[in-house]
Amino acid sequence: MKLLDGMKVNLPEKDLTKYKTSEAHMDWEKVAFNTYSGDMCKQKWLELSKEIRKFRTLTELIVDAQDYIKNPYKGKKLKKHPDFPKKPLTPYFRFFMEKRAKYAKLHPEMSNLDLTKILSKKYRELPERKKEKYVNDFHKEKETFVVNMSKFKEDHPDLVETKSKKGSNVPEKPRTPQQLWYNHEKKALLKIHPDEKMRGLIQQHPELNLTEGDIVKTTLTKAERQLKDKCDGRPDKPPSNGYSMFCAELMSSMKDVPSTERMVMCSQRWKLLKQSEKDAYQKRCEQKKKEFEIEMNRYLCSISVEEQQRILAEQKMVGFKKGSSPASKKNSKTTPEKPKRPISAMFIFAEEKRPKLQQERPDLSDSELTRLLARMWNDLSDKKKEKYKNLEAVLKAESEKRGKEEKGKLPDPPKTAQDIWQHSVIGDYMARFKNDRPKAEKAMEATWNTMEKKEKIMWIKKAAEDQKRYERDLSEMRAPPAVVASGKKMKFDGEPKKPPSNGYQKFSQEMLSNGELNHLPMKERMGEIGGRWQRLPQKEKDRYKKIAEEKQKQYKVQLEQWLAVCRYSSSHCLSLPTPNSSVMMLKSAVPASYLKNPGSMLMSQ
Repeated sequence: MKLLDGMKVNLPEKDLTKYKTSEAHMDWEKVAFNTYSGDMCKQKWLELSKEIRKFRTLTELIVDAQDYIKNPYKGKKLKKHPDFPKKPLTPYFRFFMEKRAKYAKLHPEMSNLDLTKILSKKYRELPERKKEKYVNDFHKEKETFVVNMSKFKEDHPDLVETKSKKGSNVPEKPRTPQQLWYNHEKKALLKIHPDEKMRGLIQQHPELNLTEGDIVKTTLTKAERQLKDKCDGRPDKPPSNGYSMFCAELMSSMKDVPSTERMVMCSQRWKLLKQSEKDAYQKRCEQKKKEFEIEMNRYLCSISVEEQQRILAEQKMVGFKKGSSPASKKNSKTTPEKPKRPISAMFIFAEEKRPKLQQERPDLSDSELTRLLARMWNDLSDKKKEKYKNLEAVLKAESEKRGKEEKGKLPDPPKTAQDIWQHSVIGDYMARFKNDRPKAEKAMEATWNTMEKKEKIMWIKKAAEDQKRYERDLSEMRAPPAVVASGKKMKFDGEPKKPPSNGYQKFSQEMLSNGELNHLPMKERMGEIGGRWQRLPQKEKDRYKKIAEEKQKQYKVQLEQWLAVCRYSSSHCLSLPTPNSSVMMLKSAVPASYLKNPGSMLMSQ
């Protein structure tokens, strides 16, 4: 403290310069005191300054340094206090620390990450009897930790108070309307029906089929339940696709990057990857999904029936929340469904040969496999192709039949206000009644019947919106299809069709029309066509170019004839060709000499 007081005295009255400048101009010999020289004082100050922020004036830094000396364990540094009790290791970490050295010797080539994965898997496979040892040790140490923590709070009340004040000014997170309603109903229910009255309610309403055991609610929160499941060996859900896996791995090494920039950086780096690297991530992701299914089945077999029902109910609720609300159904109806890939003989051939080819050539990516299958199809004899073409005809007929049946289906019927409300609160009731759906439904019905009308208004409005959705979908289904698609150019009757402008366009048109590549998405289809054009001999390219030039000449002649008809009709007060009128009447009204030589018509006019 004497050092800081001495520095304070030697600072200028108006210290407004950067702290580094003031520090450099400080006369440390004047700061020296007792047996401490100027160099020793400077060295001690440099050590202190490392512990505090430095983007302020030196006067402000000295005040902070004084606070740090008085209380060096402020805020997050509380755990570094020598008297702070050490937290007990979890059962898994006890197992990990015990086995890590052994496995590191057995597998010296493995990284820490691979060792962690192996030991995590070993712990999940551990029988309950062996796990019990680690769990018991954890509980013993936890009890000791709680006692030591309470003693630490008594000995250092100023430190604990400083820690607790940290988040006191943070506003409470706003609740949703459903959460507010649920909390209000819960308080009212507990106030009106304490334990004694609840027993009487059970006796008065035997039709609810309730017992005192059913009223007991779990005391664990969602986060605590997830932690318990993880300790019990529940496997973590893998990423949904290769991109998600890439982002998850990359983000673990980007802790210093702001969260708002992480996803942008992930997206940019993903774009720089080669297709083979992207395919490798996708393969790893699919493998993780298979492993997750196996691990989940193994985990379900190791827990009680009640826990199994809870986990399965949670998975069902996740599926329900994603797509069963009226709003989601509304969106799903308004947006057109993704068209299915057209059935083709080559697609059937590819689906039949792909599994065997994947086993023989595991090094190939999906896109490379597709190209190889396309080449195999081209090399196939016409006799062997006939088998797949017959299958194509059968499957197309079935697909058309199914399409007609789907068109005739009515939209989903509208939901009532009670149904919508029940869907919003079913998760809470299922947890309350231990996943017994019949009991939960009866309790929800009883609650709905006792609700006041003003409490039901929100759900009645949602039901009205769903009714409008149903009527709109019904009218769209019954409405006749539009004659001309929006944004599509209208074509006049008799107008000649524009041919391809070059050889490549002619080749592409031919490949797209023969249905050989119909099993591929449009982007991959065009890529395959481009690759085939590059591999085509120059002689074949010249042939397509010649065909395109001939088609262009024919088109010019036909276009001149059609325009001559239009000009003649306008000069002789005939109706112009329209998309709905026939041009045959015009042709019959025009002299044949004009059609053979359209220029003569212009000369005569």
